[in-house]
Amino acid sequence: MESTPSRPQARLDPYVDRYAARTAGMTASEIRALFAVASRPEVVSLAGGMPNISGLPLDVVGHAISDLVAQQGPVAMQYGSGQGVPELREQITEVMRLEGIEAHPDDVVVTVGSQQAVDLVTRVFCDPGDVVICEAPSYVGALGVFKAYQCEVVHAEMDADGLNPEALRQAIAATKAAGKRIKFLYTIPNFHNPAGVTLTAARRPEILDICHREDILILEDNPYGLLGFEGEPMRALRADAAEGVIYLGSFSKTFAPGFRVGWALAPHTVREKLVLAQESATLCPPQFSQMAVSAYLSHHDWQGQIKQFREMYRERRDAMVDALTDQMPASCRWNVPDGGFYVWLTLPPGVDAKNMLPRAVTARVAYVPGTAFYADGFGSSAMRLSFCYPTPERIREGVRRLAGVVEAELELRATFDSYAPARELGPRGYDGPSSDLS
Repeated sequence: MESTPSRPQARLDPYVDRYAARTAGMTASEIRALFAVASRPEVVSLAGGMPNISGLPLDVVGHAISDLVAQQGPVAMQYGSGQGVPELREQITEVMRLEGIEAHPDDVVVTVGSQQAVDLVTRVFCDPGDVVICEAPSYVGALGVFKAYQCEVVHAEMDADGLNPEALRQAIAATKAAGKRIKFLYTIPNFHNPAGVTLTAARRPEILDICHREDILILEDNPYGLLGFEGEPMRALRADAAEGVIYLGSFSKTFAPGFRVGWALAPHTVREKLVLAQESATLCPPQFSQMAVSAYLSHHDWQGQIKQFREMYRERRDAMVDALTDQMPASCRWNVPDGGFYVWLTLPPGVDAKNMLPRAVTARVAYVPGTAFYADGFGSSAMRLSFCYPTPERIREGVRRLAGVVEAELELRATFDSYAPARELGPRGYDGPSSDLS
């Protein structure tokens, strides 16, 4: 009797054996995974960091774009330079001057948002196995890039004053003792995403000195720097270290994210490599978007517009902090940010933000668990809350729902534990990152 030939076992992905090894690091972020749920109208999303562009004068923007098409359409809709439109690069130097940076337009490379700039810098500098030092926690988009390029992330602790210099020294020493190469420090010094803290003026020279002595490049990612709620913008790290810092900026937070225009300011030799990497990735950044942003900067009071954004986000920050103070259990802690989009909240001991998320979504409120912002699995007792997009009323309602979920979680733990966590309600603010930032 003839035997029937066995059929190959079906696989979900028939190409799984053909992918490059680096694709193992390409995974969906926890924030993206939340979008489908968080975008439902009945859900109050405190998760995504979408800028609120409702205050933009859309008529002015519309007229500027219409004039651009009518007057420069054949140029705007054509291929352009891999480095970016010269006029926009000149304007970018004016924007950076607000933070003390004196730069030449020739050292600016326009990118498709600052996210692409992170990607290009990592591509230019990092081989598989190289180390990138990041704050703990750190921006999930950057962690995804580092993972995709097979870098190892070593975290350095933060506190209420931002990156801790001693923690940075320890991270550097431990990495070098293990015989590994450190390619750069990735830092978000102003109104940190996700921690909401700002590196103090006193610490900035120390961080620069440590990296200079150890010959470590700094990648300064600063999309929120002009969105402070108090006083003038802080002096950038790049303002005091032209050769040791690559500075990244973006118009996504101060104008509109849909144009996808960011930039990198780099030392001259690095600039050349970034342009080559840009040309191999996209040939050139979108000319139309760049010229539209340039027209906006030329014909609108963009600094006045930023002031309006600051006031709008300040109102939303206040609504969130007040609601947390009024509603959350006293055993929760949070920071009070001086700018930007985010509050970092630490839950009572034993409560896991990631495990609690499905119950929060059922209660029609969404947040991002802290584990999304660590490369090493930490952050389970924390969450990032975003106040930039919802109205103050929606923020207060979202916090009310979230507080109910946390209280229910504490009641559930009290049922199964031999002791019951405190459930006293009352004002409980915290003006620095949580102890979970470690």
